[in-house]
Amino acid sequence: MVKRIESELVVDLRGEPIETLDDFWDAVAEPCGLPEWFGRNTEAWRDTVQTRGISEVIDNYDVLVVHVDKRGVFAARDREARALRSAFSGKQSRLVVHELL
Repeated sequence: MVKRIESELVVDLRGEPIETLDDFWDAVAEPCGLPEWFGRNTEAWRDTVQTRGISEVIDNYDVLVVHVDKRGVFAARDREARALRSAFSGKQSRLVVHELL
């Protein structure tokens, strides 16, 4: 039996002040190779990480893993926060929310 090891693009945003979705888009734009025309909304993000074909950087990896602190938008329980979290559901992306110490 041959087991394939998945390649991961790890984006560690711990310590970054991510209070809003715009802060999140600003933080992931460069390390994820998002194009200028990227839609900066959760539907566009879901397409980018699940369907692929938008970012060559993300497409070069099997899985995208984003680490964030549980604060700001990631501590919120509003509709936008839930939509962003759900955009990570799937085999090709993971959101890891770390408790603040």
